[in-house]
Amino acid sequence: MLLLFVFGLLIHLVFFASIFDIYFTSPLVHGMTPRSTPLPPPARRLVLFVADGLRAHTLYELDESGNPRAPFIRSIIMHEGSWGISHTHVPTESRPGHVAMIAGFYEDVSAVAKGWKENPVEFDSLFNESKYTWSWGSPDILPMFAKGASGDHVFAHTYDSENEDFGADDATKLDSWVFDRVKEFFDAARYNQTLFSQVKEEKIVFFLHLLGIDTNGHAHRPSSRDYKDNIKMVDEGIKEIVSLFNQFYENDGKTAFIFTADHGMTEWGSHGAGHPSETFTPLVTWGAGIKYPQKVSAQQIDDPLLKEWKLENWKRQDVNQADIAPLMASLIGVPFPLNSVGILPVKYLNNTDLFKAESVLTNAVQILEQFKVKMAQKKEVTLPFLFTPFKLLSDSKQQDILRQARSYIKQKKYDEAISLCKELIRLALEGLSYYHTYDRFFLGITVVLGFVGWTSYASLLIIKSHSNLTRGGSNKIKKPNHLLTCTFVAVGIAIAFFLLIQSCPWTYYVYCLLPVPIWHALLSEFPVIEDLVKSLLTFPPGQFIGSLLVFGLGLEILVLSFFYRYMLTAGLTAFAGWPFVTQLWTRAKSTSLSWTLFSLLLAVFPLMPVVGRKPDISVVMGAGLLVLLLSLFVVTSYIKRKDNLDGELFLYLLQILSIMLSMYTVYSTHSSLQRKQGLPLLNQTISWIILASSFILPLLSPTILFERLFSILLSLMSTYLLLSTGYEALFPLVLSCLMFIWIHMEQETLQQSGFSCKQKVNSIQFAYNIDITQYRKLYLDDIRRAFFLVFFLVTAFFGTGNIASINSFDLASVYCFVTVFSPFVMGTLMMWKILIPFVLVMCAFEAVQLTTQLSSKSLFLMVLVISDIMALHFFFLVQDYGSWLDIGTSISHYVIVMSMTIFLVFLNGLAQMLTTKKLTLCGKPKSHLF
Repeated sequence: MLLLFVFGLLIHLVFFASIFDIYFTSPLVHGMTPRSTPLPPPARRLVLFVADGLRAHTLYELDESGNPRAPFIRSIIMHEGSWGISHTHVPTESRPGHVAMIAGFYEDVSAVAKGWKENPVEFDSLFNESKYTWSWGSPDILPMFAKGASGDHVFAHTYDSENEDFGADDATKLDSWVFDRVKEFFDAARYNQTLFSQVKEEKIVFFLHLLGIDTNGHAHRPSSRDYKDNIKMVDEGIKEIVSLFNQFYENDGKTAFIFTADHGMTEWGSHGAGHPSETFTPLVTWGAGIKYPQKVSAQQIDDPLLKEWKLENWKRQDVNQADIAPLMASLIGVPFPLNSVGILPVKYLNNTDLFKAESVLTNAVQILEQFKVKMAQKKEVTLPFLFTPFKLLSDSKQQDILRQARSYIKQKKYDEAISLCKELIRLALEGLSYYHTYDRFFLGITVVLGFVGWTSYASLLIIKSHSNLTRGGSNKIKKPNHLLTCTFVAVGIAIAFFLLIQSCPWTYYVYCLLPVPIWHALLSEFPVIEDLVKSLLTFPPGQFIGSLLVFGLGLEILVLSFFYRYMLTAGLTAFAGWPFVTQLWTRAKSTSLSWTLFSLLLAVFPLMPVVGRKPDISVVMGAGLLVLLLSLFVVTSYIKRKDNLDGELFLYLLQILSIMLSMYTVYSTHSSLQRKQGLPLLNQTISWIILASSFILPLLSPTILFERLFSILLSLMSTYLLLSTGYEALFPLVLSCLMFIWIHMEQETLQQSGFSCKQKVNSIQFAYNIDITQYRKLYLDDIRRAFFLVFFLVTAFFGTGNIASINSFDLASVYCFVTVFSPFVMGTLMMWKILIPFVLVMCAFEAVQLTTQLSSKSLFLMVLVISDIMALHFFFLVQDYGSWLDIGTSISHYVIVMSMTIFLVFLNGLAQMLTTKKLTLCGKPKSHLF
């Protein structure tokens, strides 16, 4: 069993990792030659303002009085420059956004493992190509560009990370810090000859990262006065900085200004996904080389918001976020970032047609260089007869297009040259994607082979060892099949040799060789497969087909629930009628009615809005009161039933006190943050103590089934209340009540099937070592039990929308523990909040196995098989086309299911520890351990 457990865990880790090798590998290549426009640039210097977390709509809209929210930026749009929307890609986070606009490419999601701070790969950027770059702002963003730069010409000035406090009284101080340091910098430059000569150079960049808007958005929501006032403050600060530059450089007209944002923000103060409020960011440019405002009678972009913004008469020009990098490089005449895939937006340029055409040609050659390097790399590691080149952009076609483009420029047919260069860019980008995904189909086939083989083998193992379907096959003495073994060894050697001569990465060996032992183990059980087929032929065809249809329908509901949460409501509503379909209600009417009631109550949660949109502390307080009332009821009944319970009574009172402290802390912290007084140290201390104690207190309670489960509920609820901001605080309470009833229902079902139960539910004890003789064989009803568990686990995931989308994570849920920005601490706390309903379901699952006298190994293997079938389903649904939101969603669904499968192994161990282990107080004998 241990060997199977280790092998199964290894297989699932490989399947999980495969998605990162197939879809999340870095697109970057190295070895290209820097390319810059050969003509003199219009600007000597560039100033980049990035307002972190600024939504385009909130900037452009008029305030409640009908006045511009950012009057200086509005005046730029109307009198000095060009404007539009910069469309970001998912994930809409700070690091990917800054990399896109400064380096010109869309970073792969693997950077999240570094907390969006460190460089998972080295990359070129506008800052690296500049003569000098000075930057001011957040310690989370600036250092990565300084680290990625060659030499020592990129200077980062950051404030302390403790300043990024979501509970601070005034987050605008982050932006004030930046503006003040820029002013001090230029004051110093007037008296420092070395610095003065540097800032007078050409091809220099000034980067101002303004984090206050993002911080206020997370803390108070974008609709708040704090968020909107911060925009006004930033607008005034930019006006002062622009005036400062004009004075310092004596209005030489050689400064280009760009104002934009890395990402937007949802109404509930989060970002990360693909909602327009997150992907639509402002872009306003002015100064040297930028086209002046163009008045139009009709816009090319049909957007009703233009009239609401009162900007329908000023031409709007949208770009992709990566297009900003080549725009900035063109303005100051530095080489385009080597890995940039942005397309120069020539409509923003105020320059000669020759300059525009030469710039776009340079842009095309720079992207074509990446295509050539990518093709050469792939060709080098692929056997000649297996290499299939990108047919739409052959070597001859590349030369023809470049020759024709240069000819058009000589003939002064600049529009034709620009159009042809854009066509070359389009083909080169298609070719880059083609070679980047060259091995995707091959790797996908190997992973599917391994998946199907493992799922089939696990299913066969369950049927062979834990059912009566193959009694004859399982008793046969298994003779080694040397021919089969030799065949698979030969196949493995052939695969390894094939990969070796192609210089494939070591991970390819894992993906390609893993199916070999799996399918060998599966085909070695051929006698068992024969017995299984014979046994299945004895089943009535109607019953067998009906069971398959019901099982398939249930799986489809689970799969659809990842896309549509209300499918969980449909499933739970069907669960509510289960006792009446099976006539369980005739045996246990009160239990059946309770099951129906709580199934319907739980079915309400998937219909509710995603958590985080409307915080309501009063609901959290109400959930706490319900837990207290339930606790008092249980403790009172417990006192009536038992005599000597001093230790147990003290423990329950301690846990009730913990619930009360959680309620106080939530209310007190919320009030303090509303008054902008920050997180009180006492509240923070209490929160961390409650979190730590929630792992210890259940282990002090008796191991009697319901007493231990109730103790686990109280401990986890005290933590969950601290992590709640609204109606989700009720979710684990309702879920737990349904789990308690499920345990009773399963014992009733077992008795109805004719099995005798040796103990009543109330007297069953959790124990680490259980007499194996009490285990029984599997029956069809056990498939339903395994399906119930998977359904409840998916409900625990999506019941409150906690991971329905990345932007449904609400930072406000961790404010009782920490308000200073710390991605890993905050992420860990939010992950534990998601796992708490998981743990409650898994602990109930342990109880179901006890009450139904079923081997945990057999039932757990069935759950893994169901999860793997779902994972295989999602693997086929993964796509690399369509919108970025569709691509990200399809990949995240597979990752979620695979994570759930792997987590099941660990959560099963955690649930066993919480239910079976018992800590003893000093002085008690060891015999009291269980």
